[in-house]
Amino acid sequence: MDKPQLTFWFEFASTYSYLSAMRVQEAADYAGVDVLWQPFLLGPIFGAQGWTTSPFNVYPRKGAYMWRDMARLAAERGLEFRQPEVFPQNGILAARVTLALRAAGHAVGPFVCAVYTRQFVQGQVISDPDTVTAALSDAGFGAEWLDAARDPEIKQALFDAGAEADRLQLFGAPSFSVGDEIFWGDDRLEHALRFARS
Repeated sequence: MDKPQLTFWFEFASTYSYLSAMRVQEAADYAGVDVLWQPFLLGPIFGAQGWTTSPFNVYPRKGAYMWRDMARLAAERGLEFRQPEVFPQNGILAARVTLALRAAGHAVGPFVCAVYTRQFVQGQVISDPDTVTAALSDAGFGAEWLDAARDPEIKQALFDAGAEADRLQLFGAPSFSVGDEIFWGDDRLEHALRFARS
């Protein structure tokens, strides 16, 4: 019998996606649910709402709360965390590498977590190919995956992910979907897993 499936929608620039990425696989394994790691870009979604940057930048009080909340939650979970100098960062290259790895049948969780660690723990710039190469190495992969990420089919796959996110009316990350049922936010992971099993 096939396991139920949960799609984990994450954006590499997203702070709360970092928290989810560090726990989603273990939580899903415990629940007996398969996880599809699905990178997507929030920029076009924000743009459609008239924002040119993260709402955490658009609304300073909300942003100040988010950084403090992230520090609290990370400490509670035993995770290191630091606010990067640049926020939000451009995660297009990392997203394409993730899709290239996934298309080749590799588990992408270790690479995704390595990228988040380099951004939100080490303060590195994830649009820099050297940073992505280092994250690949952290996860046991070689630099050749940067070339794979340039494949037109991979670029199209990221575009298609954005179209599907739009169809599902996603508005933020992390989000989790079970079919067309949407759950938004790291604090909804357990709810989404329960729904997947129901």
